[in-house]
Amino acid sequence: MVAGFSTAPAVLGPGQSSAEGVTTGIDIDPMTVLTAVFVLVLAYAVARVLSLSLSALADRVAQHRFRVTMLIPLLKFAVYGTALYLVATTLFELTSTQLVAFSGLLGAAIGLGLKDLLADIVGGLVLVLEQPYQVGDKVALGEHYGEITDIGLRSTQLVTPNDTAVVVPNFVFLNQSVSNANTSDAEMLVVVEFYIDVDADAQRAREIVEEALVASPYVFVSPDHPTTVLVEDDRY
Repeated sequence: MVAGFSTAPAVLGPGQSSAEGVTTGIDIDPMTVLTAVFVLVLAYAVARVLSLSLSALADRVAQHRFRVTMLIPLLKFAVYGTALYLVATTLFELTSTQLVAFSGLLGAAIGLGLKDLLADIVGGLVLVLEQPYQVGDKVALGEHYGEITDIGLRSTQLVTPNDTAVVVPNFVFLNQSVSNANTSDAEMLVVVEFYIDVDADAQRAREIVEEALVASPYVFVSPDHPTTVLVEDDRY
């Protein structure tokens, strides 16, 4: 006896292969692209508003300005990361397998090409926790010395005594020693050298310097912070 069998073509969903019936691609229509663009633009607007709001708040709370400004890049990363996640999962309907593959590629890219950036970010996070210096401190970072004017998540900006702005990556703090002259205090020790002619009256010059130190509005003198004038005879 010959048995007969009948077959019917399987109905597959969009993006599925006839062999396995699994998703092999995604359909991207103009509406999906417009929605993704709208989400990214909205994320940029939200990040911009948060940045301006925190900057204004930092100007009002001078004592905590450093902590407030450090929140700006962290919130930007959070906003942009959420927007990318929504675009990747909700709009383009990526499967868990595709998300894992994308995460692997992103991890490889970060490990190979963005390791210096990650080192800077880690250094910025350590700065938030340990606070070895703050805005306004006179510090020496590596081969650069000056006043800290801005501290970001990736780099620290300082102005040297000759009015040169220097941007120092935060990973320098992790690898090299940092010298802080005032440690966030309002006053700091300053040593100034004066040279006078060999025939000049050294005692009179010393008196003039002492009077200038007492009368200067930029010098803080107290029993705990006295001034000292030393006279030395350098012979060559």
